[in-house]
Amino acid sequence: MARIKPQALLQQSKRKKGPSRISATTIVFYMLILALIGFFLFATYRYWSNRSRFRSQNQLAVSEHETSYADSKKSEIPGYAVLDTSKGSIIVELNKDNSPEAVDEFIDFCQKGHFKGMLFHRVIKHYVIQAGDNQGAGATEDWNLRGKQPTSVKHEAFMLGTSKGKHTNKGFDLFITTAPIPDLNEKLIVFGRVVRGEDVVQEIEEVDTDEHYKPKVSIGILDVTLKQKI
Repeated sequence: MARIKPQALLQQSKRKKGPSRISATTIVFYMLILALIGFFLFATYRYWSNRSRFRSQNQLAVSEHETSYADSKKSEIPGYAVLDTSKGSIIVELNKDNSPEAVDEFIDFCQKGHFKGMLFHRVIKHYVIQAGDNQGAGATEDWNLRGKQPTSVKHEAFMLGTSKGKHTNKGFDLFITTAPIPDLNEKLIVFGRVVRGEDVVQEIEEVDTDEHYKPKVSIGILDVTLKQKI
């Protein structure tokens, strides 16, 4: 077998191709592509981040506007009513939060002049005075008996209420308790409390009545005035 001379080996090694080198242009090209991809991802992130923040701020602004609008509408509802009676004035704070429907009905009837000239036709000492359409004495006599049963007190003295159920032009009556009444929760919707004029309520309570608790001398409501503040 013939030996290859050293010179021939050297020439063959020179002919072999060495590893290919990446040119600088290629490196720059790939770096630009990576930079563009990074810029695109960053821009996408900023876009969705700003959009999400904008939506949140917009929803918050709408919510604050709605809340502000609801509060303004709520503040427009009168908070007090002045009952001018033939014995003096009774000022009542309306319970707008716990009895909104009853308060709305009461205000509507006040604006229609429903309570002008309304008489207190039932007066029961240490119990309640009632103004409205006289439907007879049976119901109130029954309440007087039921009120003496030992149950939890839910109606304090000097609370303003009306009968439960649908009210008609003649059916919105007014009750002012003159003592804690245990059993009126099933009968009345309490929508206010007397804040001034308790002495007037007590003076009406002390009038002489017949066997049906009807005052022997007419006592009535001259007018009702609605007020925001007192």
